Amino acid sequence: MSDAARRLAERRLELAAQITTMERDFAEVVQASADSNADDEHDPEGATIAFERQQLAALIESTRAHVAEVDRAIADLAAGGYGRCERCGASIGEERLVARPSARTCIACAGSGDSPGGRNAGGPSGVTSPA
Repeated sequence: MSDAARRLAERRLELAAQITTMERDFAEVVQASADSNADDEHDPEGATIAFERQQLAALIESTRAHVAEVDRAIADLAAGGYGRCERCGASIGEERLVARPSARTCIACAGSGDSPGGRNAGGPSGVTSPA
């Protein structure tokens, strides 16, 4: 197994373990609120319970998205395209792949304003911030 395949497999296992833990925590929060006679809408603690539930749900969804990114990188590795920037075709760089095994863009493209999610890509309003 190559170093890249090992890193991707390890990352996928880490993420799967995180999902398992968060799903268990989510079930506990749901069960605790079901066992309680608290009225979420009128109980001062209700907002906290609802927030906790939604926060965990968002974290689970985000982690599942990371698993999908790792799965895509594993597929790219099998197809021979792993480590190539999907925007410019250049090599992504070993250091970046070690730090972020599922990276799909090189540092130059990731940091450019042209890159989706690049640091100068702008927020929801389209306003860019100084670099």
